[in-house]
Amino acid sequence: MKKKELYDKVIAYFEQAMPVAETELHYGTPFELLVAVILSAQCTDKRVNLITPPLFRDFPTPEAMASTTPEVIFEYIRSVSYPNNKAKHLVGMAQMLVKEFNSEVPDKLEELIKLPGVGRKTANVIQSVVFHKAAMAVDTHVFRVSHRIGLVPKSCTTPLATEKHLMKHLPEAIVPKAHHWLILHGRYVCVARNPKCAECELNGICAASLKA
Repeated sequence: MKKKELYDKVIAYFEQAMPVAETELHYGTPFELLVAVILSAQCTDKRVNLITPPLFRDFPTPEAMASTTPEVIFEYIRSVSYPNNKAKHLVGMAQMLVKEFNSEVPDKLEELIKLPGVGRKTANVIQSVVFHKAAMAVDTHVFRVSHRIGLVPKSCTTPLATEKHLMKHLPEAIVPKAHHWLILHGRYVCVARNPKCAECELNGICAASLKA
């Protein structure tokens, strides 16, 4: 199957199966989403959603979080992975927002990645979800699923290479939605261990199933 045909079939499937695809992180403002995405690194969205309500209640703005300490934030987030580092990142991120960005979450990749705790993946999530830009955040789910389906070749061995290949072949208008398609498919169907191929409607299209 040619690359374009595969992409067309996969896009058509997801458009029908998941016409609405959004982040599962709970948030009310761009700042809250940025906090949640930083917390979600190597941690489940479900866990993050359990701890953020009191955190958002007590530190709803960059100013509020910038004025506290990592030790205080740690007590709110101690059940996530790497809470010490993330507490330091959150306070540092909030302080930089206040000092350098007028307490506003920036919309440019180059500015976002200056923030403590914000790498390319997190920056792309913010660009996509908050600012509706064509940015593809490649997490473990996107990386795994895009390779299994055959959307990217084996030579794309890094998240950046995978991101660039997907961006080259996906229509720009659907990139934000496609990011969530791949995440949700990887989270609930094309799971890391024992993928549910028997109930997957991409079975027979994706590269992994054709090799089986």
